[in-house]
Amino acid sequence: MRFVVVRSSAPGCEPTCPEWISAEGSIEAGTPALFKRTLKVLGGRKLPVVMNSPGGNVEAALALGRLIRKNKLDVAVGKTRFIGCQPGVKICKENDGKGARYFGSPVAGGAICNSACPLMFAGGIRRVVGQWAYLGVHQITTTYFRTKLQYRTTYRVVRGKKKILSKKIVGRKNAGSYKTYEMSKPVEKRLAAYLKEMGVGQGVLDTMKSTPASSIRQLAPYDMLQTKLVTSLDAVDLLTTATLCNTDPVAANCREIAAPAGEVVAYAKPAPAASVERETVQRTDVGDMRFVLVRGRSSLCDPNCPEWISAEGTISAQTPQRLRQLLETMGDRRLPVVINSPGGDVLGALATGRLIRERKLDVAVARTDFIGCEPDKADCTAEDGIYVGLTIDASGECGAACPIMLAGGVRRLVGPRAPLTVHSIGLEQPVKTYFKDMAVEPGLLAAMQSVPASRHRQLEPEMMLKVGLTTGLESVDEFTGPTICKSEPMPENCRVVSTSEVQAEVPVKL
Repeated sequence: MRFVVVRSSAPGCEPTCPEWISAEGSIEAGTPALFKRTLKVLGGRKLPVVMNSPGGNVEAALALGRLIRKNKLDVAVGKTRFIGCQPGVKICKENDGKGARYFGSPVAGGAICNSACPLMFAGGIRRVVGQWAYLGVHQITTTYFRTKLQYRTTYRVVRGKKKILSKKIVGRKNAGSYKTYEMSKPVEKRLAAYLKEMGVGQGVLDTMKSTPASSIRQLAPYDMLQTKLVTSLDAVDLLTTATLCNTDPVAANCREIAAPAGEVVAYAKPAPAASVERETVQRTDVGDMRFVLVRGRSSLCDPNCPEWISAEGTISAQTPQRLRQLLETMGDRRLPVVINSPGGDVLGALATGRLIRERKLDVAVARTDFIGCEPDKADCTAEDGIYVGLTIDASGECGAACPIMLAGGVRRLVGPRAPLTVHSIGLEQPVKTYFKDMAVEPGLLAAMQSVPASRHRQLEPEMMLKVGLTTGLESVDEFTGPTICKSEPMPENCRVVSTSEVQAEVPVKL
């Protein structure tokens, strides 16, 4: 396993971007020493550890977990895609002068944490895996090495009895080795004590013991949450998304890098609110809101996976009509709406919110990550009009006029890491009437009007629940998590796929 500090390459995050420790490779006996060196170089900075490992040495994994807990670090299962300089390249000057040696982006898809790796993972303060990463456990394999020793013994005879004066090893010879594939009682006791120390339930150890060493058992997200192996159902973005550095105070793993002396750097800023009858707050780097149908894909739900409506972009006067057009194609189906928007047109948000309530739809704040085919791409055609993707609440946002649209939902969820921000938006009377119709307390409007339009305030989950903007403290996974379709009764947004459809999706190898 090698450790490198990585800075986010997300567009527009400079000059203040999140950083993390990328930990990739097998865990060996010397890995804890390498990790200690990395922490020493950081000088007390608390960066999350993003790990991708097939496992390795159990003792080293326990030592790593304790180092992580001692330094109060968060952990996530994920890969790092590097931009420019790659680890292992001795001479690399591509990122010289940029303030960091390695830049990249974290991804959950394809990342693993198997065998001994979950023991290292358990040391984190916040621990996330996500539905697209793989965490697996199995029995521990113990290898015993036999060594034949040759001694030289010096003694003397005293009154007919040997008295040993010294005993020295003068030769060693390998006498073979053997392995055991069942956990011994002393090892089981130590692992149980370690997991208890880390606040992880006994269920993880039970699953390890019941899974043959020749196999691997992937833990489902909700099982990990129940045993407290993970602290939430979020993915790696929870700890590394660029929006972490937009909060006040900024996250501990955000670092500001000033532009080089004499160099002028322009950073994009939101456009100011327009003081006209139709109040609009719009970011210049986000297009008008578009609505598309999305279906999740995961081994945990196939063939019956949840579906939702992805609503991403700036709210405009045309937003209500675009949503209505999509809903007309769905018949009587009611799918949750997953919103990711910086805000926009207030009247458009009011009309969209009323349409959502009229159709009795649920709403959550999150970003939809598309797999394979992305909307608006020229070479992308969604099969049967439905795209494939997953939701990540830590990368979503809902600001300015967006909370108005959110308020229209029957059930309304904003996860603990999905930033929802408010500020003054004008049109006070129409908004006041709308909130009353949606059973949202006046405290929300008061909070909005107390913040100048040039600034923003992030609302805490407890406050959103108190004023009635949200109906619970759950995240978007309540609507789109891969395991919801296994519950009884099955949620309405789970589409049952016929056997013929499943077979049609399986690639044929010749």
